[in-house]
Amino acid sequence: MKIVVIGGSGHIGSFLVPRLVRAGHKVTNVSRGHRKPYVDVPEWKDVRHVAADREQEDRSGTFGDLVAGLNADVVIDLVCFTLESAVGLVEKLRGATGHLLHCGSIWRYGPSRKVPIPEDADLPPVGEYGIRKDAIARMLKAETAGGGLATTSLHPGHIVGPGWQPIGPLGNLDPEVWYTLSAGHALKVPDGGTALMHHVHADDLAQAFQKAVEHREAAAGEDFNIVAPSALSARGFAGIAAGWFGREANLESITWDELRASDTEGHAETSWQHLYRNHCFSIRKAESLIGYAPMYEPEEAIFESVQWLIDNEQLRVAGPLQAGK
Repeated sequence: MKIVVIGGSGHIGSFLVPRLVRAGHKVTNVSRGHRKPYVDVPEWKDVRHVAADREQEDRSGTFGDLVAGLNADVVIDLVCFTLESAVGLVEKLRGATGHLLHCGSIWRYGPSRKVPIPEDADLPPVGEYGIRKDAIARMLKAETAGGGLATTSLHPGHIVGPGWQPIGPLGNLDPEVWYTLSAGHALKVPDGGTALMHHVHADDLAQAFQKAVEHREAAAGEDFNIVAPSALSARGFAGIAAGWFGREANLESITWDELRASDTEGHAETSWQHLYRNHCFSIRKAESLIGYAPMYEPEEAIFESVQWLIDNEQLRVAGPLQAGK
């Protein structure tokens, strides 16, 4: 098939585009053209590249026409963040493209009440990003249910892979957390560290997109949670990560007010956003309908990312990695 991937040079596309090429599809990557893929593999030589600034094209009302003009059988949209942009694309692809796949987010769901969370859970989103992603997913589902364009929404957890820093044990991107754990120093963890986070390796997410393309009839009109087979609590995550450096986690439980009072770098709010949702998701629907089969447990995916950062001198730690799982 002819497949257009919008934003194909980023975290997901770096794994997805080569997968699609290996499967025999003709792939066009639409991106601003400023970023090299995170994974440089030979398949990229067979990819057609079209440079486009989506935000600028959306403002001028030309982006949908640009994508529709590529005459694809399938469009995979990895970088849509507003309902207006999604609607504009749907209106141009309706009747011209067979299948539109959208990358959503687990933040379309608010704080958990019961886990694991299925796709039909009634958990109203909180925060602008989650509200927008939920609105897009609902619009796409209604579009297909109404006899329009065949659409599918995939909602990933916290995406992990080599080349960028993962959401860490405190639910933020503070690199000092890794030094603290590797050195055996005390790590201050809010509310006992019981809150859950659900990660996913970028290649597992890419696999899910490929499966949804290949099982269009089962995927059309559906949305799927795409995460690792299990989730990590903050304290469990910290304990596993400390073990990679031959340490035991030295955890000190503090309140959220204490964390905010001690925060000088602005990481506390990011921690709150990730941890108070307390997310753990079911992947049963994706497994049964499209054959999703994640290869990475969350700690395996995170270890790969941390190892890459250390090997490329982008993360300061107190000692070498000794083991990883």
